Amino acid sequence: MSVRNRRPLFASAALVVGAGLALTACGPENSDTAGAPPAPAATSAATSASAAPSAAASGGPAASTPTAGGGASQTATRPAKTPPAANPSGATRPGGGEAGTDARPCDIEHLTVQATARAGTASQWVIEVRNTGTGVCSLSSTPGVDLGNSTARDRSGNVKPVLAAGTLRFPVAAGHSAYVVIDLDPSGATTGTTPGIDEINVLVDDDGTNMPLANTRNFPLPKGAHVLNPQMGVYRSTVAEAVASMTSAGK
Repeated sequence: MSVRNRRPLFASAALVVGAGLALTACGPENSDTAGAPPAPAATSAATSASAAPSAAASGGPAASTPTAGGGASQTATRPAKTPPAANPSGATRPGGGEAGTDARPCDIEHLTVQATARAGTASQWVIEVRNTGTGVCSLSSTPGVDLGNSTARDRSGNVKPVLAAGTLRFPVAAGHSAYVVIDLDPSGATTGTTPGIDEINVLVDDDGTNMPLANTRNFPLPKGAHVLNPQMGVYRSTVAEAVASMTSAGK
């Protein structure tokens, strides 16, 4: 076999190997960008900006969008809620009424109290409590009332009236009055009555907590007043209503 026939084969092999090395040098393993993470999506900022109005429209917290300096600017705020209007305590009509029983208790310093004989009757008396304060206040449904002798040391025998039904406190508007009517002798009897009764004792708020007994007011009765099974109504805004309440006592 001739030596000349082998030279071209070696030359061809050298060319193939050289070309392979050249291709390997140009591959991705030697590239400066090989294995680098993908660049951030160009639409991220736009997506955040477009989400801000949607959050505000749905009533969520204030949304922010990027500014040129890299900070954030407020683009939407939740509208402030308006608190409900207060529902003040008080009477539903000028003189009072049971609907306003959440009114604060009356202070004796802002009340005037009087008891007078009711005109045209033999034994009925009207107790009037006037609110001289600047706001509505409330009284117990009935005052604490008893009938006794002004000179007696022992008041345990004082006569208490039969009361009409009443459970709610009674509000009295500023500058208005509450009325109670008591009948000392509903039967009109002139015999068998309790002797020695000469005064009406009135504690205008008788729920046992808001007004001490020291605030009791005493009103003289005429000499020889007849007292037998007295009855009394609850606080009302007018004398006529107080009379109607009194007649229902004990029924």
